[in-house]
Amino acid sequence: MLHLVSPSPPEGVARALERGLELIATAVVVLDDAHRIGWANPAAENLFEWSAARLRGQTLDSVLGRAPGLDDLVGRAAATGAPCAEQELELDLPGRGRLHLACTASPVDAPGAALVLEFRRIDQQLKVAREARQLEQQEVNRELIRNLAHEIRNPLGGIRGAAQLLQVELDRPQLIEYTEVIIAEADRLRTLVDRLLSPHRAPAYRRINVHEVLVRVKGLVQAEFPAIPVICDFDTSLPDIDADPGQLMQAVLNIARNAAQALSAAAQPAPTVGLVTRVARGVTLARRHHRTALSIAIEDNGPGIAPELRDRVFFPLVSGRDGGSGLGLTIAQTYVSQHGGTIECESAPGRTAFRILLPLTAPRG
Repeated sequence: MLHLVSPSPPEGVARALERGLELIATAVVVLDDAHRIGWANPAAENLFEWSAARLRGQTLDSVLGRAPGLDDLVGRAAATGAPCAEQELELDLPGRGRLHLACTASPVDAPGAALVLEFRRIDQQLKVAREARQLEQQEVNRELIRNLAHEIRNPLGGIRGAAQLLQVELDRPQLIEYTEVIIAEADRLRTLVDRLLSPHRAPAYRRINVHEVLVRVKGLVQAEFPAIPVICDFDTSLPDIDADPGQLMQAVLNIARNAAQALSAAAQPAPTVGLVTRVARGVTLARRHHRTALSIAIEDNGPGIAPELRDRVFFPLVSGRDGGSGLGLTIAQTYVSQHGGTIECESAPGRTAFRILLPLTAPRG
């Protein structure tokens, strides 16, 4: 039942309000006639870092500090009895930093409830729009890669076959070396093409413990880079999830290996790679809101990603390392996208973090 301050609303009205508002991805608080908070949805708990129980009965000033723009918005909505248009607010929350929000106030006609305030982080809106563009770009990239790879495979086979036939006819070792170079390069390109095409098979879902996958990743990275410690920080309360263990392991391994390679190349003093799992709350994945999701962070203390590459790290054939194929992150992103998730990246000198966000129940079909 929706717990508003007295008088208590009829059970049916409260339950309907609660169901509707809890499903909203943006932060929503309900004010009573005295303009005190009577109820808050999970997204509001997340945004303001207060529990619903702690928010209940508080004034807006006590939670958000003095915010004249918000006071004006609430006053206009209460006076006119009509929804007030979105207003941008900058709030300095005590001990929690500055929030840049858009707010809408809407009067409601329900016992114990006078106004509904909806808060949206403006940076979050930009993030959602950016993710939508990224999804579109990913699909264009994938289609281009598929077409290009198929066009390359057949000529490669012909080149390799012709080089083998020519090698049989040659009797000068120097010339045979040339054909061996042609065959070796054809094989290398064929391997590259196969890697471009391989991520596009559908996931084979089964119930897995994500920490078992991460422990295997740790072992592989540690074996390849014995001088770089891999530190695990796991939330053992996380439930098992539906996922393809092979694809998930490859996605994490590609990112972790990139981190270790960057640390090795930079000769970083006291290098470390971290694998961290947590519950993420109130996230939007593939345009669907999830109250809770799984977060897997792969962190390193290396030099960071070059600024000119940060917006393109997931593009195919883009690499910040000499000799890199630029496919590791592309493949990781493809596998995660097929699980209904996304990858976020934050990078600065001394700390780079890739965060994989996955729904606790992966999409099927």
